[in-house]
Amino acid sequence: MPHPRRIEGYAIVSEDGMLADAAGTMPDSLKFEADKRFFERGLDGVDVVIHGRHSHEQQPHSDRRRRLVVTRAVPTLAPDPSYPKALRWNPAGATLDEALTALGAPEAIVGVVGGTDVFGMFLDIYDVFHLSRAPNVQLPGGRPGLSGCAGADAGSGACGHGLEPAERQMLDQARGVSLVSWRRP
Repeated sequence: MPHPRRIEGYAIVSEDGMLADAAGTMPDSLKFEADKRFFERGLDGVDVVIHGRHSHEQQPHSDRRRRLVVTRAVPTLAPDPSYPKALRWNPAGATLDEALTALGAPEAIVGVVGGTDVFGMFLDIYDVFHLSRAPNVQLPGGRPGLSGCAGADAGSGACGHGLEPAERQMLDQARGVSLVSWRRP
């Protein structure tokens, strides 16, 4: 059976490793134009976006993208009423390969955009996990970038899953927003 050609993760986390506040919302304090541009360019290069039912990308081309929306609300796969080019996918009932084949993209380049549990599903198979960090944002009690990783390591991409950091890039020098792409060697 075919497999995805590549799996990439995209996240931004606060200084304390959170991707959302305690209510599960990404606050405006974690949104930066330079990171948004990097994110948009990345998603423009993938064939399928994967996210949880509460996550979304809110980009100009969002409605044009094929996507898998991870949920336990269906036994395997089902059309998604919110997105005409999407399937709701329960990983307990269908494999990733089955879901991509049903979506018509069995050898897709996949972009994973969250949330915490969805990021965690792919830790052992990411080709690259792009992690932006906002050093002056704290989200006490928030949702971590990756489950099983605590504090500032949350979302680091490494967390014991064999990803290695590339050189840090500055996305927004004035605000200190940086990017590290964690790659599988």
